[in-house]
Amino acid sequence: MKQVLSIQDISCVGRCSLGVALPIISACGIETCVLPTALLSCHTGFKHFSFLDLSDQIKPIMQNWKAENIHFDGIYSGFLGSQTQISLISELFKEFGKNSIKLVDPCMGDNGKLYPCFDEKFVEKMRELCQIADIVTPNITEASFLTKSKYLDACHDEKYIDDLLLALSKMGAKKIILKGITYNKNEVGVVAFDAKSKEKWQYFHELLPLKTSGTGDIFASVLFASIINGKTLQSAIQKSANFVLESIRTTLKNKDRKWYGVEFEGLLKSL
Repeated sequence: MKQVLSIQDISCVGRCSLGVALPIISACGIETCVLPTALLSCHTGFKHFSFLDLSDQIKPIMQNWKAENIHFDGIYSGFLGSQTQISLISELFKEFGKNSIKLVDPCMGDNGKLYPCFDEKFVEKMRELCQIADIVTPNITEASFLTKSKYLDACHDEKYIDDLLLALSKMGAKKIILKGITYNKNEVGVVAFDAKSKEKWQYFHELLPLKTSGTGDIFASVLFASIINGKTLQSAIQKSANFVLESIRTTLKNKDRKWYGVEFEGLLKSL
């Protein structure tokens, strides 16, 4: 059985981060180890939440794993809370990721803005982490900050997307999966680019009327698990996007749905 590591926070309430990565990757038949970066009472979409930074635990955990000769077939990083954490995860990638597939989901902003806890210095450190990853999965906001490009909210044109992909590849990213692309108001999709082969793929589907936290985490988790299981990048992208789409459809059918995430749990068996 494949063994992977997921690095991100634990939000005790709210469907995001390790709360979705652990069940999704496990449902794909992969042993899922975790490295929590922080402990939150609720995710940051809530008005109030507690936050415990776990940065001081990362180094001792790494030292223990090294002593136990633990290895991973893949490493996937999500929300990282500080520049210090990025430096530690860069070190972890170099120590444990030599023969692993390394995926970075640079969770740091949306809707044209960085999350309140981040600044340009954080973006600079995230650039460095993306350079040593095999796959990066930014949304349009994150891609624009990483490449110092103009942010366009919606109805993107193909040249704008191609320019972002090229800028990310020049930054050092190897395989880029750009999320949240809208060429028209009825569809949303993903465009991927392989910096080495220069191949480009895209997949679009219906845009549903629900925007909430955690969908990016769900997409990245399905994508990572699919690639670890030997799927091509194209098929992994399609599977991930469809799983998010069906999760949103399921959520919209429930009149008593929670506002803070999508109902993916009943669909895990499909993975």
